[in-house]
Amino acid sequence: MLDFILHLDKYVAEMVKNYGPWAYGILFAVVFAETGLVVTPFLPGDSLLFMLGIFSRPERGAFNVWAIFFLLSTAAILGDQLNYQIGKFLGERMFRNPNSKIFRRSHLEKTQEFYDKHGPKTVMLARFVPVVRALAPFVAGMTRMQYGTFTAYSVVGAFLWVGVCTFAGYLFGAIPIVRERFEIGIFLIVGISLLPMFFEVWRHSKKKKQKAAESAAQASSEA
Repeated sequence: MLDFILHLDKYVAEMVKNYGPWAYGILFAVVFAETGLVVTPFLPGDSLLFMLGIFSRPERGAFNVWAIFFLLSTAAILGDQLNYQIGKFLGERMFRNPNSKIFRRSHLEKTQEFYDKHGPKTVMLARFVPVVRALAPFVAGMTRMQYGTFTAYSVVGAFLWVGVCTFAGYLFGAIPIVRERFEIGIFLIVGISLLPMFFEVWRHSKKKKQKAAESAAQASSEA
């Protein structure tokens, strides 16, 4: 799997060569499964989108960057919808066994911690965090998050995630060292994709400190 991720450019090049336009359908299926099925969080997400941005550059011409953007955003939205429904109807039963090798309680607890910190925005922010990305819509369904709220954050998150990763690849793909050394691109996109989450954590921490200061000031005035 590590070899697959680090040499994703070679695998996709072979896919384009062997399947031509059908490669779009294969990519749709990969993103749909990565976001829609709890059992496939290991599939490439950020790195795949970044690499597709590189392959969409004029000098490569393997894909149309706008077709990739809209097609895979749709795949991510539909994947979330499926995952939400699975969590809603099967969630409790799937994670009932604490020793399960596939449905790990630790992954579920990590996602629930995300929800505790960020609320419904977790659906959007989780797009940028592997594993949590696959579990966030599942937990939303399992906890019966309001469907309209879930869908709104899911749609915004899908377009933001696919857009940031794909167009970052398209822009950075013009740099020779990134184009020739794909693993450098992976580190770049991981850093870029985590920025929204870090910003939200910083904002949440700042808000928490502000509330603590206000409470302290109020207690001091009452004394």
